[in-house]
Amino acid sequence: MTTSRTATATTTRTTTAIGYESNLPASDPAALVAREVDVPELGPHDLLVEVEAVSVNPVDVKVRAGAPANGFRVLGFDAAGVVRAVGPAVTLFAQGDEVFYAGSIDRPGTNQRLHPVDERIVGRKPRTLMFAEAAALPLTAITAWESLFDRLGLTADSTGTLLVVGATGGVGSAMLQLVEALLPHVTVIATASDDERSDWVRDLGAEHVIDQRGDLVAQVLDIAPRGVEWLFTAHSEGQVETYAQIVAPFGHVVAIDDGPRDVSPLKGRSIAWHWELMFTRPLQQTPDMVEQHRLLTTIADLVDAGRLRTTATTTLTPISAATLREAHMLVESGRTVGKVVVHGW
Repeated sequence: MTTSRTATATTTRTTTAIGYESNLPASDPAALVAREVDVPELGPHDLLVEVEAVSVNPVDVKVRAGAPANGFRVLGFDAAGVVRAVGPAVTLFAQGDEVFYAGSIDRPGTNQRLHPVDERIVGRKPRTLMFAEAAALPLTAITAWESLFDRLGLTADSTGTLLVVGATGGVGSAMLQLVEALLPHVTVIATASDDERSDWVRDLGAEHVIDQRGDLVAQVLDIAPRGVEWLFTAHSEGQVETYAQIVAPFGHVVAIDDGPRDVSPLKGRSIAWHWELMFTRPLQQTPDMVEQHRLLTTIADLVDAGRLRTTATTTLTPISAATLREAHMLVESGRTVGKVVVHGW
């Protein structure tokens, strides 16, 4: 990959962005609107990316529905595109590089033609994927990776059983593939709600599938009588008592939703509770922020080697306020499998 230590200027002063002005239902035509916004001065480590594709995540829906717009807030986290300019301290990328990334919640979102992003949370786009296919991966892959390896501390030598609650969502779909590719001794139990979703998670590597609408305790303990060593959950609210029965003593739970505030039922079995927020590194400007660049590069390598695949299942076009509203409604329905992607202008 080529590198540059010289700032590259752009003559473009404004760009088209899509966001919201007030908290409205996605079905309202005014829920998302397009505006021309200023292209900001690039920071030392910033890239200016021409966005080719984005995906819509539950966090987009949550922010649009409840976070203050402060006049106009641009949504979007996942993106794939081409670097058009770089800041003066950039060393990882150069103009013309194809990239993918998930951005940060404290900066304007990716739903705009030109988007500034810190190079340390950006990876090279997988060469074997189109932009739309690549845009499905960053946020969910980062979340899954950090959950498995940073929060749960799993390694290639780890042996035991992992329960994935919410396995048919974007993060679950990425996690199943990472376990299949990198954790050969970990057995996966995945939750699903119907035959289509059961087939999806089995195809991604789950050894066992249980009905998320049924008795979770009975189903899990039938497979793992002593309980599971690790539990990932995208839906933890109201479930702590259940988790206390199905996680083995000294086991671990990692949650990505807002979840419970009282996890005391886990104390009797010395079960550890972990929170995972993939925005922590960029939000806190942690010293190891570049780890997100490194893990995305590994994800790209795994994709190009045929060991991971895109989780894009619904692709819409073009990137517009109307199309993004449609994507928000699909995600809000809770019926999607995999990721919803929007591409092209």
